[in-house]
Amino acid sequence: MEDRSHKVLLALVMLFLFAVIVLQYVCPGTECQLLRLRALSPAAAADPYRAEDETPARFVPRFNFSADDLLRRGGFNIKGGDLIVFLHIQKTGGTTFGRHLVRNIQLEQPCECRAGQKKCTCHRPGKRETWLFSRFSTGWSCGLHADWTELTNCVPSVVDSKKEVRLRPSR
Repeated sequence: MEDRSHKVLLALVMLFLFAVIVLQYVCPGTECQLLRLRALSPAAAADPYRAEDETPARFVPRFNFSADDLLRRGGFNIKGGDLIVFLHIQKTGGTTFGRHLVRNIQLEQPCECRAGQKKCTCHRPGKRETWLFSRFSTGWSCGLHADWTELTNCVPSVVDSKKEVRLRPSR
């Protein structure tokens, strides 16, 4: 009987050690359980920048935009010479936003997108020139995922090449 109780005790100790090892693998650090409990408290949800262990936050937002800043509207003259150049930064939702620019914006003359075509036609009202320079309107004119430097060198030459010299707007 004593031999059997030793085996049960040994099995319980082994199970406990196994559980401790698994816990350390899944949740390293001493605060793990404490962090999980605090994450469920309503105070933790109130301020996303507050550290879980109440130490001063390492990340402090530099830009605190007011509601007026966020709702500010810029002037864009679709009938004039204004041009929107969309700089696509990879892995930031740029493809979705680029599609939104050509498909969902309510303008006097929205872009024409045909089923099965990757490019849309974004002409100014009454003109055969584009108001949007993006992969969804002009294609890969400046290369795949052109950066700021490539766009500043490429866009003027691409836009100007499609116009007569006398119709080119001054920049």
